[in-house]
Amino acid sequence: MRELLAELRAWHQAGTPFALATVVSVRGSAPRAPGATMAVTADGTVAGSVSGGCVEGAVYEAAGEVLASGTPQLQSYGISDDEAFGVGLTCGGTIDVLVAPFTAEADRDRLHEVTESVARGEPVAVATLLPGAGAAGARLVVRAADTRGTLGDEGLDAAVTDDARGLLAQGATGRQWYGRHGERRMQEVSVFLQTYAPPPRMLVFGAIDHAAATARMGSFLGYRVTVCDARPAFATRERFPTADEVVRAWPHTYLSGTDVDARTVICVLTHDPKFDVPLLLAALRTPAAYIGVMGSRRTHLERTARLREEGVSEADLARLASPVGLDLGARTPEETAVSIAAEIIQHRWGGTGRPLGELTGTIHHGQR
Repeated sequence: MRELLAELRAWHQAGTPFALATVVSVRGSAPRAPGATMAVTADGTVAGSVSGGCVEGAVYEAAGEVLASGTPQLQSYGISDDEAFGVGLTCGGTIDVLVAPFTAEADRDRLHEVTESVARGEPVAVATLLPGAGAAGARLVVRAADTRGTLGDEGLDAAVTDDARGLLAQGATGRQWYGRHGERRMQEVSVFLQTYAPPPRMLVFGAIDHAAATARMGSFLGYRVTVCDARPAFATRERFPTADEVVRAWPHTYLSGTDVDARTVICVLTHDPKFDVPLLLAALRTPAAYIGVMGSRRTHLERTARLREEGVSEADLARLASPVGLDLGARTPEETAVSIAAEIIQHRWGGTGRPLGELTGTIHHGQR
């Protein structure tokens, strides 16, 4: 829904009714993950996408039905020989899509509260009761300190609130099953939990040309990008206009005092021992998802020798992606940034890094 913020705000201001279609679960290979959203107004205006084009026509028709009836629908779209190029997914998977009306002013106001929280970077989750039991379409908005709305049962609200806050901490979105009163390990009630955690961080150390290109790529991928360098002449806003933050500080000092979680990626592009070793000692003490380090193979061997002297274990050394990036034959800073981004994506989703044409099986790796 992040990509729809401008449209949803404009429709709220104008009092425009709309239907919101959201991918709530995926089986097999699919082009979009749970949480992908498409919105349709009563006059036929469309924003967003749930499948990259495969089933948008069918979802558009479902949105028209929902706007007319006021009743949510849960639709499944998969592949079949007859429908592969009609309303099927040509990639071979199956997606479940919730199409819900936002025709009532109260519903649009509640969604507007959520979009404003998302725009401010405040963690918020929305739990929606899926058709099948209870008041389908009922919503519970969960924040760190409070909740708004109800799914119709106090016990269910309590269980869903706990799970929503857990998923917020992980930055995860997904479909959950419960008993009617929130009982665990029962499948009477299905709830879609969509979380909006603040964007993950990319920390880029070393204010060089490669860092500028990497910062641009990080912003493109949706990271909140910080560039850090101790040299005032290099760490300037003019050199890094796309970064969210440019910091002038010794890298290891800054890293030791900033927030790093399991979604953070760290790119060490300094390749200077007086910066690298203290910085990597600090980086390896964090739960960062990825630590990429620029330098030649010889530089990497010298660097790891120094880190061993500082007591770093082999298991921790194995966390370092160095030389940084995938082997794309990159030459320019921009090509190197693509290589680094490709390795970050591969690390996140478990890809092989090989050409898809050489492989068989699913194209889209496990949705997380």
